[in-house]
Amino acid sequence: MNERRVIPLTPAPAAAAVVLPERPQLSAPPPLALYVHFPWCVRKCPYCDFNSHAPRGETAIPEEAWAAAVVADLEAALPQVWGRRVHSIFIGGGTPSLMSAPVLDRLLTDIRMRLPLDPMAEITLEANPGTVEAARFRDFRAAGVNRLSLGVQSFDDAMLLRLGRIHGSDEAKRAIEGALAHFERVNIDLMYALPQQGLDAALADLDTALGFGVTHLSCYHLTLEPNTPFAHDPPPLPDDDSAADMQDAIEARLAAAGFRHYETSAFARPGQECRHNLNYWQFGDYLGIGPGAHGKLSNHEGIVREMRHKHPQRYLEGAARGDFVQERRSVTVAELPFEFMMNALRLTGGFPLALFAARTGLPLAAVEARLRAARQDGLLEIDADSVRPTERGRHFLNDLLQRFLDD
Repeated sequence: MNERRVIPLTPAPAAAAVVLPERPQLSAPPPLALYVHFPWCVRKCPYCDFNSHAPRGETAIPEEAWAAAVVADLEAALPQVWGRRVHSIFIGGGTPSLMSAPVLDRLLTDIRMRLPLDPMAEITLEANPGTVEAARFRDFRAAGVNRLSLGVQSFDDAMLLRLGRIHGSDEAKRAIEGALAHFERVNIDLMYALPQQGLDAALADLDTALGFGVTHLSCYHLTLEPNTPFAHDPPPLPDDDSAADMQDAIEARLAAAGFRHYETSAFARPGQECRHNLNYWQFGDYLGIGPGAHGKLSNHEGIVREMRHKHPQRYLEGAARGDFVQERRSVTVAELPFEFMMNALRLTGGFPLALFAARTGLPLAAVEARLRAARQDGLLEIDADSVRPTERGRHFLNDLLQRFLDD
C-alpha cells in the first residue's frame, strides 16, 4: 500500500504566543522576474477588468512614447534591483501583439542593456488572434520572444460573439498554426462556463485546442468582475453545478492527455510550466513597469509592493518628471502569511515547508497552528517537507486562505 507519510508539525506551546520579528528576516533575495504592461487593445471585452484601453476614434496607439516611458521607468527602478539577474520577462496587456516588431525589438534590447538577463530567460508575449499574422510572429521571435500566449477563449463563433472578441474561430486556428511555426512554447487561453454553454461545447473547445499539440493550456472559469458590462448586465450563465461539471471534465480530459494540473487554472506537459507565473506563485520577486503594473520586491528592510500610475495618459505624462509609481507600501509582518499562502496554495503540488521562511523571512512557527487546523479539516496534506491543498482544499480555496488572514 503506497500511502503518503504524514508527519505532524511541531506542536506549538499551549500558552505562549509566537513572537514574530518586527520585519522579515530574509537570508537571500528571491528570484526576480520582470513584468511589462502594454495597456491598449482594439476593443474592450465586456468581461474584462484588466487595465486595458481601446484608442478613441482614429487615435493611434502611442507605442513609441510608451516604450520610451517604460525604459525610463525601468531606469528609475534600477536601484531597487541592482545586480540581480532577471529569470523571466512577461509582456502582458491589453494586447501586446498590437505592438510593431521594431518597437518590441528595441524595447527588449533596452531591457538587456540595463538588467542582467539569464541566458535561458523565458520571454513571453501575450497575443490576440485577431491582431497577428505569420510575418509578425516571425519578427517577434527574432526580437527575442520565446514563448507566446494566445487569448483564444473559445473556438465557437457564436460564443466569441457573445464574449465581444474581435476574432473568429478560423482566425484563432490560423494564429495557433502560425505561432507553432515560430515558437516551441505556446499557451492557449480558454474559458468555460460561458453564456449558454453546455458541457459538450466546453469539451469541444478543449479538444480543438489539444488537437494542435500545444504544451500549455490555461482554462479559466468566466467570472463576472465588478465594474464590467457583464457585471452590470449579466448574460445567461450555466449554474454552479453545471460549471463544476465542466471543470471536473476539463481536468480529467487534460490529465488523460498527459497534462499536469500544476496551478488552479494552468495545465502543462512536464517541463512546460510557465516559469514566470511559477515565480509569482512561489512568492518570488517581480518588478512591474508600464501603466498600472504591479510589483513585489524584497530588500534588507522587508517586502514592498508597488503599483504604477494606471491610466496610460497619466503614466506617459509622468515620464517627463520621472513620476511612475502611484502606490508603494511595505507588506507588514502580520500580512505576510496570507500573502504567501494566497500565491503558494494555488499550486496543486503545494510548496516545500522551507519555502515559507525563505520567501517571507518569518519562522514556520508563524503559521504552524493554522496549518495543523487546516489539515485536521481536510483542506491540506502535510508530509515531512511539504504542504499541498487537498482536493477539498482546492475546491474551497478561498475558505482555506481565510485561515491565514491576520485576526
